[in-house]
Amino acid sequence: MPIATVNPATGETSRTYDALDDDGIERRLAAAEAAFQCHRTTSFAERARLLHRAADTLDADQRDIAHTMTVEMGKPVVQARAEAAKCARAMRWYADHAAGLLADEEPAETDVKDSGGSRAYVRYRPLGPVLAVMPWNFPLWQVIRFAAPALMAGNVGLLKHASNVPQTALYLEELFHRAGYPQGCFQTLLIGSKAVEGVLRDPRVRAATLTGSEPAGRAVAAVAGDEVKKTVLELGGSDPYVVMPSADLDRAAEIAVTARVQNNGQSCIAAKRFIVHADVFDAFAERFTEGMRALKVGDPLAEDTQVGPLATEQGRDDLAELVDDAVEAGATVLCGGELPDRPGWWYPPTVLADVTPDMRVHHEEAFGPVATLYRATDLDDAVRIANDTPFGLSSNVWTRDESEVDRFVRDLEAGGVFVNGMTASHPAFPFGGVKRSGYGRELSGHGIREFCNITTVWHGA
Repeated sequence: MPIATVNPATGETSRTYDALDDDGIERRLAAAEAAFQCHRTTSFAERARLLHRAADTLDADQRDIAHTMTVEMGKPVVQARAEAAKCARAMRWYADHAAGLLADEEPAETDVKDSGGSRAYVRYRPLGPVLAVMPWNFPLWQVIRFAAPALMAGNVGLLKHASNVPQTALYLEELFHRAGYPQGCFQTLLIGSKAVEGVLRDPRVRAATLTGSEPAGRAVAAVAGDEVKKTVLELGGSDPYVVMPSADLDRAAEIAVTARVQNNGQSCIAAKRFIVHADVFDAFAERFTEGMRALKVGDPLAEDTQVGPLATEQGRDDLAELVDDAVEAGATVLCGGELPDRPGWWYPPTVLADVTPDMRVHHEEAFGPVATLYRATDLDDAVRIANDTPFGLSSNVWTRDESEVDRFVRDLEAGGVFVNGMTASHPAFPFGGVKRSGYGRELSGHGIREFCNITTVWHGA
């Protein structure tokens, strides 16, 4: 894929970029190592001052960077502005909380004495330059949720962003530079995917984080494993959205629409499989389909647009193939399901019923505004259907029965269980998955400690 801005609403290329050559990559790696040797010795107060300035700068830039994101990857501009605002809030959260999250930990005095020592504690120290391989779907948020904790921990960042969002990638480097971070603390590498292995194998790069597809995660994990370097992977998701008889059906159906089509349906944590108890299936399906059909699809730069184009032509084609395969195998199309005849990479909000395990969409992630409906006979059947996927990122459960909540929390194979609401990320809560959705955690104290040298310090008696 060329490094270029291609407007997904029209298919037109507006800007192209040359990839860094070997000398350019080397200069940036050297700058990262030099910056780390300085940044790691700064105080939490100084790091917080810089990150607050970056958040203020982002707030001031919100409308401009939102426009850039929309032109590059097609999200409705209202959602793009919300993404920028969320990033600024997360930066402030880490600026205010990192010192406490990474404070020295002291074991019980009796354990210290039992070890034969007079004092012992655990200190969280930074690792060094961390490579972040990031996707296009949330081109600011995915990066900031890595960068904010990494910089507060004393690490420095190297960003390999998706090739279709180069302007957003360059803006991120500029943002931290304008906020006052020393040269090299956060840098964008305009490189293709084939150059990632060389960067990751460089001894100056100490760890890597990737958000993206399962094949991309496997590739990075394989190289990092060979080099014995720490990785955190957040990969695909096919999250269940379970609706039980005691649920508020009107609210559940309303939120289900948002949970499926936010970001034009291109979100790893979007609800994708809607598993509804037989007693309320028909009522929910009617409300949900009506809501999906009523969505306004159009120019993503328009203030009233709810669903824009998909980000890439390949992504649109892959989604259409999943739907076509399901229909050929007997799925019922309740709305959508047909490619519109217009320039750009559009796909309508679509609801499929009568989905069976022999359809590709049952096992693969539908990365776009396509929902699948399942009828569950009881709670056990709902859990079975929910877990019948290679993914385990998050999950949604709608019920007023606390005993059912306990069962779902116990039995759902996912990194999150959101009850009577849609999955969302927040800096205070850990984020990540199980199974083929990856490993490790982002955000919260768990996330900031992922790229720390957890050091035991012991003093003799």
